[in-house]
Amino acid sequence: MKYYIVIPTYNEEQFIALTLQSLADQTVLPSKVIVVNDNSTDSTPEIVLAFAEKYPWISLVTKNSSAVHLPGSKVIQAFQKGLESIDEDYDLIVKVDSDLIFPTNYFETIIQHFNSDSSIGMVGGFCYIEKNGEWILENLTDKDHIRGALKAYRKATFKQIGGLRAQMGWDTVDELLCKFYNWKVVTNESLHVKHLKPTGANYNKTARYKQGEAFYTLGYGFIITAIASLKLALRKGKPLLFLDYLLGFWKAKLANKPMLVTDEQAKFIRKYRLQKMKNKLFQ
Repeated sequence: MKYYIVIPTYNEEQFIALTLQSLADQTVLPSKVIVVNDNSTDSTPEIVLAFAEKYPWISLVTKNSSAVHLPGSKVIQAFQKGLESIDEDYDLIVKVDSDLIFPTNYFETIIQHFNSDSSIGMVGGFCYIEKNGEWILENLTDKDHIRGALKAYRKATFKQIGGLRAQMGWDTVDELLCKFYNWKVVTNESLHVKHLKPTGANYNKTARYKQGEAFYTLGYGFIITAIASLKLALRKGKPLLFLDYLLGFWKAKLANKPMLVTDEQAKFIRKYRLQKMKNKLFQ
């Protein structure tokens, strides 16, 4: 299976070489890697160009946008810019972050999953962060969820879900729409990917409100939002984030923010989320 990778990047001179080298060391190489340099002010583009000279399947695309980092919008707009520069001759499209180190068998294993079952639409491993000299699971989500840092999609799945939405919640709505269209989402716990910069390191107060807004635009409704907000705040070890998330939800509701999903999809999502919660309660 041919896979293309798109890497949105902004000021990642510290990590981008490690990410690209881990891709160059894969047992099954990507057919294309597009690095989208989104207005970096450091040596990120020069590092990427040095890799592109050595590996012809790596290329650099330039995008100029605001330096303001809000989760979802900036990174997916850069991803979309990368998509514009690729052809349709691929089986899998992969969005990865520019601060990851992949094990050498990562994409060989991902491809094996896709080949094993034609109804599998998405596959991913797990992110690990360094803490006190050890690499531990970055435990922000359930183990059946693929982190936004490393999303691999079957081409047909990617097309059917309408690609990625350029706002926070994109890396949840993609999986929910997979399930809506009866695609399977597979995670592989044996694939440990080093995440060199913990999630949310650059997020500010506005970004925290964005999480609650994302829950609203996903069609969760207040009860599911409250439960999801509490769970996420506790996982992050910052209980007061719960209030930020709820405030973000109500701000979005009062402003009548556009939804990420249709009414039919929102109804499916609420039913799916409630069933998952019930399953956990009665396990």
